[in-house]
Amino acid sequence: MKAAVIIESLTGNTWKAGEMIAANLQQENWSITGVSAAKTPDHKSIQDADVVIVGTWVHGLFVVGQSPWGIDRLRALPAMAGKKAVGFCTFALNPGRSLDVMTRELEGRGAQVIGGLALHRGKLAEHSEEFALRLVDATSSL
Repeated sequence: MKAAVIIESLTGNTWKAGEMIAANLQQENWSITGVSAAKTPDHKSIQDADVVIVGTWVHGLFVVGQSPWGIDRLRALPAMAGKKAVGFCTFALNPGRSLDVMTRELEGRGAQVIGGLALHRGKLAEHSEEFALRLVDATSSL
């Protein structure tokens, strides 16, 4: 399988998670077509990928009002008709319904969303590995 990774990051945690996910997938013999920022997505890497992985961070007031940051950038991603997509978000306290919001936006771009995972910023390595394993399992029958 081939994956493109698109990331919206502020402090670097989400970027680090995206890189770890890509490395974990490469250990499972996946090819990474590109890792790019959501504000300047690599269109060729998206076109070449079987799966598009989109990550952002969660903002909000402690345990209320959580939402994925950069939602306008997700809305501006290129059309992904015929592509599988999966989202992830990094959070500190509570991700709320951020993955649901991301799923709607990715589906709005034409992608078939096959999953997602919220990654706690204090457990990035563990959660990134879990994300990659779940993605490999989800795509094994495709």
